[in-house]
Amino acid sequence: MNTDDINLAYKIRHALNDNLDNLPASTTDRLAAARAQALARKKADAPVRAASQRRAAFDLGSLFSMQWVARAAVVAPLLAMVAGMVGVYQYEREQHVAELAELDAAVLSDDLPLTAYTDHGFNAYLAQQQQAQQLPQRAQ
Repeated sequence: MNTDDINLAYKIRHALNDNLDNLPASTTDRLAAARAQALARKKADAPVRAASQRRAAFDLGSLFSMQWVARAAVVAPLLAMVAGMVGVYQYEREQHVAELAELDAAVLSDDLPLTAYTDHGFNAYLAQQQQAQQLPQRAQ
């Protein structure tokens, strides 16, 4: 039943309850008989409902329902964002490793004594040289 049917049933029940005292005896007898007949035909709720829900869960039609599309519309951007963040992290990590390798290669190929690398002025010189090398690369 959809909400319109349920609302109609509630309105009818309310109208019947309000005018119950004004109904003739024959009408109340027929309503009582109809209610008894409806209750006799009523199926058990729990087993039928559970079985129909289990069948509906594995139905191919439910795989392509709007609920599945709505869930995919939420999950897909989240997965894309995570994949993008992983890609950016990997790229930045590779750039950092490449910079360290370049610095190590420059240090190992240079003829300076090892004590020069412990000097604070030399560290400032290396940082300045590294910045100077990055400026022309960014301009390209």
